[in-house]
Amino acid sequence: MTAADPSAELPRLDRTELRRLPPECRPALDPGALRTRVVHFGLGAFHRAHQALWTEQAAARSGEPWGITAVAPRSAGTARALREQDLLYSLTERRPEGGATRVVAALTGALVLTEDAARVAALLADPEVTVVTLTVTEKGYHRLAGRTPCDGAVLDRKDPAVAADLERTAAGPGAAPPATVIGRLASGLAARMRAGAAPVTVVSCDNMADNGAVLGAAVREFVAASGWPDRETVLDRMATAVAFPGTVVDRIVPATAESDLARAAAVLGVRDTAAVTGEPYRSWVLEDIFAAPRPPWELDGALLVPDTTPYQLTKLRLLNGSHSALAYLGLAAGRDTVAGALDTDWGAPLVRGLCAELAPTLPPGGPDPADYAAELVTRFRNPAMQHRLRQIAADGSLKLPERWLPALRTLRAAGTPTPLLELALAGWVHTTHPDRQAADPAAETLAGCWSTHPEPTGTVRALLTALGAADLADDTALTGAIAARLPALRAGRIEV
Repeated sequence: MTAADPSAELPRLDRTELRRLPPECRPALDPGALRTRVVHFGLGAFHRAHQALWTEQAAARSGEPWGITAVAPRSAGTARALREQDLLYSLTERRPEGGATRVVAALTGALVLTEDAARVAALLADPEVTVVTLTVTEKGYHRLAGRTPCDGAVLDRKDPAVAADLERTAAGPGAAPPATVIGRLASGLAARMRAGAAPVTVVSCDNMADNGAVLGAAVREFVAASGWPDRETVLDRMATAVAFPGTVVDRIVPATAESDLARAAAVLGVRDTAAVTGEPYRSWVLEDIFAAPRPPWELDGALLVPDTTPYQLTKLRLLNGSHSALAYLGLAAGRDTVAGALDTDWGAPLVRGLCAELAPTLPPGGPDPADYAAELVTRFRNPAMQHRLRQIAADGSLKLPERWLPALRTLRAAGTPTPLLELALAGWVHTTHPDRQAADPAAETLAGCWSTHPEPTGTVRALLTALGAADLADDTALTGAIAARLPALRAGRIEV
């Protein structure tokens, strides 16, 4: 907010202001009726627009006091803003016909991982806390690139942050607490197991394949590497007292802009510095293997299933895969938003065609791919979303090995043509050039592929190798097809 902004003169959102809100904007329940029974790592916009909303609705509809203490892994700013607002914030659904704003009262605490380490540890040991959830992005798992438990170890013990945490655990009592979520969670669960506390379920809500299995493996590997004398006992107890279900989460939640804060203030009549927005659509699919009591999320439409794999792969490959394709190709075409990319002669055909191309790689039991694709086109066309392509294009080196490459391998092994995956990869290659680069933790490595391999096919081979896909880099037909697409992209032409 700035001094020139009229909303700066408004009172801040807090509990004293709730009764003054328009009735349709008030929370679904009395925040004073909640107590902490869920700990959540990750205080970003997605959690507040997705799991927190679901938990509030479950508490309201069941009459059970399911409150969430959320823990910010790094930034103290959001935690501070929420505490200043009595842990309240607003959510605006960006509907084509106009926004719908209301206040959410799901949070009972907002902490920072390192600053509030003692309180976080106490909550993880509290038998009243029976669910821990996470939205820390794939980077927060410190996973070896592309690894799943089926491949062996998943935790990157050489990652500097993980190595530092392991050194802290080896130092024994009095050492600084872990600074990574994996280290903090492993330490908290170990303390809980030693105390013989109640079972607990740890729910990854991050957008990656096998998220529950990966999280469980990373935590167990941290315990095994910790140097704790009783680590084998801890692991034995975890085997029966801690569950790590897989999940599939879906809601497009753009980064909050100043204009979003101003719109929320205009509707509410109060100033909300923690406001979030999201599309009207939302879904949550959970593997039904809980070890302890949980909020009845199904009362608000969550789906409990024996196996999330078909839903997970559909979401990763069709939604996230086409999202990434739209981002890279849209940027090449000079578009700024997803809706802008759909407002072209190639946007909708790309989504439908890519979904059809990927459909044979999906297991049975999930949504119908054609229906799913049609729903994606409707969602992506929503002009109210203003979802920035550069936000979606970020971190491609982490996203694409899951979203595109496994399906690409499957299709090419079967001899199936992959023209739209090749086009999408060409779009990504185009945006790795130093002059056009999207934000990426491997940005320097990706840029180097252009300088050390200036010939187009060589650049493509080097970039695929940098993604951990040396096998695809050796596929000369594939690399040649990708390279052949680059001149049109440089001219801003998308040829679906």
